[in-house]
Formats: sequence, structure tokens, C-alpha cells
Amino acid sequence: MFRSRLSAAVFAACACAAAPAWAGTVSAQIENDRVANTDRHYTHGTRFDWVSDKTEGGPEWVREGLDFLYPLADVRAGRIGFALGQSIFTPENTATRAPQPHDRPYAAWLYAGASVHAETSRRVGARRLDTLDSVELDLGIVGPQAYGEDIQNGFHDLIRVDRAMGWDNQLKNEPALALFFSRTWRPQAWEAAGLEADLLPQLGGSLGNAYTHAEGGLVLRFGQGLDIDYGPTHIRPSSTGIAAVEPSRDVSWYLFAGAAGRAVARNIFLDGNTFVDGPSVEKNPFVADFQLGAMLALTGYRITFSQVFRTPEFKEQHGSDRFGSLTLSARF
Repeated sequence: MFRSRLSAAVFAACACAAAPAWAGTVSAQIENDRVANTDRHYTHGTRFDWVSDKTEGGPEWVREGLDFLYPLADVRAGRIGFALGQSIFTPENTATRAPQPHDRPYAAWLYAGASVHAETSRRVGARRLDTLDSVELDLGIVGPQAYGEDIQNGFHDLIRVDRAMGWDNQLKNEPALALFFSRTWRPQAWEAAGLEADLLPQLGGSLGNAYTHAEGGLVLRFGQGLDIDYGPTHIRPSSTGIAAVEPSRDVSWYLFAGAAGRAVARNIFLDGNTFVDGPSVEKNPFVADFQLGAMLALTGYRITFSQVFRTPEFKEQHGSDRFGSLTLSARF
């Protein structure tokens, strides 16, 4: 009896000691263009994230490696995160099996990612300024082994919608990587009548055969408890905040609007495969995103919804794109 009680106590103590090191926020995010009643271009994205609560925990080699790749700040002591995601792209006309050389190629990207996020705070005059440096390395595959056809048409069968018929024309299998990096500034919010407002500037970019670009953007927020995060999260290459939830009150909320621009040097989903011939289109060198949405958090749970409007990404594109983004997060 004593031995069993001692074992139970030791197990409980170990569990309590281990839990904080891996405590963090789990998020599930879905982006889809169904809100615009379309099924084209960037048509769907799914991503699952875990971001640590504390500076401890996670493989040290991941921290060291990403810190080496990001020379603008020391991110080794920051939060660590891991992600699994898939993005799916199709042309506008999905009813034909024939190649469409003047429209966006069929493509999918299945990837896993590791990230670190370092936050610093300092005084600028009489006000506080928080800074978030993030670096993320996503590794995966583009092509049939990314299973875009299976996921899209399997879901279409489930909801009894016509299948996308041209997946035989998708990009070929190719390893794809992208190193994303960004810095976001969060000035101390302005307060009046119990409400807060702030403006979040962000600069960043990416390097890799999947994406290479430079970007800059702004997000305006209005609500209560704005220090819960660094703005809404989106699936890259969109500008994004951090998936972690750090509530300073039981209820936090905000409305937001933002704009971001990207100077694009490489986008495999438009430029086509890197090492073999295949479908491609002539991309636009500059793309802008505009977003509107809302966030609500109750203790450690957060829901964010936004609509993103994206300017044409390639020369022969007919009109801009619009898609919705829904993120559910829980802190454990």
C-alpha cells in the first residue's frame, strides 16, 4: 500500500513538474473562399498550431537553429511552436479536365513547421512598447503527395458538391520550404471610457523555393484587453500574429481592420515547379491583402473570424479574391 501511494505521489509530482514546460496554446485554423461563393485560386487552408506558454520546454536545437537563421534578434529564449498545415489552390474553372495555361495551376502544399517567438518590452517616453520577433521554418511537399485532390474532392463528395476535375494537371512532386520572419510592434493602447485602441505595424518576409517575398502591414484594433495577443493569425503568406493566448482579464474582445503588401520574388504556386517544367502563370510582383474581423476571448479560449480581400496575384486573373478565416484557440 505504501509503495503504491509513493509511486502515485512520485508520478503526480513528475506530471506537475513536466506540465508547465509544455503548457501552451493549441489552435485550429481554417481558411476558405466559400464565404465569397467561389471555389478558385487560394481555395482552402487548414493549420494546427501549438505555441508554448513559457520560455522553457521544447527541443533546444530547434531554438538554436532558428535563432541562427534569424540574425535580427535573440529568439532562443522565446516561445517555441510547432505546426501542421495544408494549403490548396485551383484554377477558376474546375469543371474541365483540360489544361488551363492562362489560369492558376492546381497545387497543394502539405507541411510541418517549427517556430520561435521572442517578446520584448521597453519604455518610449511615458508609454510602453512591446515587440514580437517571430521566425518560422516550414518544410513539406508540393504535388500529388500533398493530397490536395484527395482532401478537396473527398470534402466535395461529403457535402455533395461537384468535384474539381483537373487535378491531373497539378504541379509535380517537389520538396518545398519557406523561412518566414517578422517583427511586430505593439504600442501601449490608448484608453478612453473603458475602451482601448492600438495600431500594430509589422515588417517581414520569407526565403525559400515555396515563397520568397518582403512585406509590410498595419492592423488597427478597437476593444478591451488588447494585450492578449499581437493581432489576428492567418495562414502564411498572409501577415499574421502569434497563436499564443495570454489573457489579462476574463473577457477580451476587439474589432480589427488591416492592410498589408507583399513584394513577391517567388511563389511556387504561380511560378510552377523549380526543377522541372510544368504549369505556371505570370505572377504580379506586388500583392495586397485587406482584412476585417473580430476576436472574442473568454479566459483561455479565443475565437477569431476575419474576411481577407486579396488583389490579383497573376496577370490574367479575373478580379480579386476573398476568403474567410476562422481560428479557435485554447490555452492549457
